[in-house]
Amino acid sequence: MIVNAFRCALLVCFVQAGSAFFCAPAQAQIETQRTSELGVGLGVTNYRGEISPQYQFGNNRPAITAFYRRDVSVPVTLRGSVLAGLLRADDGDVTGANGGVPPLQGYRGSNVKGSVLEAAAAMEYNFLDYRSRKKKVHFTPYLFIGVGAYYANTRTVTTNQNLGPAYNQSGGHFGLVIPAGVGFKYALSQHFNLGLEVGVRKTFSDQLDNLSDQDPLLVNAHDNDWYYYSGLSLSYTFYKVRCPPQYKNNKRLLE
Repeated sequence: MIVNAFRCALLVCFVQAGSAFFCAPAQAQIETQRTSELGVGLGVTNYRGEISPQYQFGNNRPAITAFYRRDVSVPVTLRGSVLAGLLRADDGDVTGANGGVPPLQGYRGSNVKGSVLEAAAAMEYNFLDYRSRKKKVHFTPYLFIGVGAYYANTRTVTTNQNLGPAYNQSGGHFGLVIPAGVGFKYALSQHFNLGLEVGVRKTFSDQLDNLSDQDPLLVNAHDNDWYYYSGLSLSYTFYKVRCPPQYKNNKRLLE
């Protein structure tokens, strides 16, 4: 389900962005105003992997983000961001079909704790022109897709003494990540904006939980780890008015 939603977000974002770039050049040419934003956000990060096969609300941990946005056109915005959050999961929190801990997780008895740092660039597609103060609608849903890099530093331990040191590891590693998701923006005023965002992070590594090279009966070596960010944000908008070409040289007006 997560993979299908990720693919849909990717497809829709590219299609909509393409229409914005190639189907409305006339509108872009007559625009005389450009905006950019600085903002911060508070939310939660979450992990999915061997120790947490599904998203679990109990694994949410505090996270903070800072970002810079710059509009390309009315619907398309480019964003650069940094993110810092905590990660955790425990085999004992997984619920099986009978309501108890599944046999595999019960035997492995592992838990992971740590942190993740991320730097990413993304493209956002806004469905409505929420900035216009002449309109009654001052909000918009949006989709985003991007690319970035992360550094995760985690420690994994097990309560099963029979498994040995392979299941008691710690360390950090860098990796590439593809962030994608949905959000909601609301213009509180001409300058201040409130945002809500929910996103997934697809990694190309199975090392967030330090369980990738162990017994294949106890780990899934064919499924990379994921992490998530969900949160609220507050941003400030800067406006820049662009003069039409015929008015750039003010001397012409005096001749």
